[in-house]
Amino acid sequence: MAVLTAVLYLTPGTEFRPPGGLPAVTAFWIVLLVLGALFPSRLGITLTRSAIVVHTFRRRTIPWSDIQTMKIETILGSRTVVLHEATGRRTELGVPTTGFLVRDSRFEEKFRTVEAWWTTHRGPDWTPDPGAAVPGLVEHPTARRT
Repeated sequence: MAVLTAVLYLTPGTEFRPPGGLPAVTAFWIVLLVLGALFPSRLGITLTRSAIVVHTFRRRTIPWSDIQTMKIETILGSRTVVLHEATGRRTELGVPTTGFLVRDSRFEEKFRTVEAWWTTHRGPDWTPDPGAAVPGLVEHPTARRT
């Protein structure tokens, strides 16, 4: 995006002139990169025995037993983990994720780890909620429920 901004600014004949000019745009992107370097640990997930804690700008705790499905979805060219809750709420996890700009060679392994925590800690009495609004969920006809 920073490169696109600079190209638009420097291309003769374009009418794109950001407020403050190129120095302001450059300063904006430098500040954004510094903030990204300083605060990555504030975003992510924590796996506990009772729930997954999703850390975004606010913390959200989702009990394992409330999760109906956990899928990998492609969103804007990036693959990310999405939780579907019994209430129909859909939660995208900020990590793990992999895509064009952020390639994670261990993405599948990290997904399997989160999925294993879910299947281990959701409880022995957990059953899929037949009334849960989980879009796109199609149960395989030969799947067995225990």
